[in-house]
Amino acid sequence: MNENTLNESWETLLDQLQTLVGKRPADLNAVLFLVGVQELGQGPKRFSKEAKQDLMHIAVCRILSQSGYYVFDGYDKDNWPQWIQQKPVPPGDLSTQENFLKEHVLLYFQSILV
Repeated sequence: MNENTLNESWETLLDQLQTLVGKRPADLNAVLFLVGVQELGQGPKRFSKEAKQDLMHIAVCRILSQSGYYVFDGYDKDNWPQWIQQKPVPPGDLSTQENFLKEHVLLYFQSILV
């Protein structure tokens, strides 16, 4: 996806999320947090800083599972999803990595916001 198309699609997604949750996500991290809460499946609640980081990790694993980077491995004793890395994520500078994640976030939402 070229950068202009990616940016337009990203802005459209942020608008859709604003409609759904009542607040426009500030950045990629905020969107990953929302994905993590969705994937955890326990509904909205207050999370500790560590839990927020874990939710973002869940989100990254889930969105990258669409391309075979991670595979779901079940739930831990606290009913949090666990993932196993299947192949290394391609290296790149910060901008390249952010665009890589954004593309996968867009794929994720295309599959659930039909």
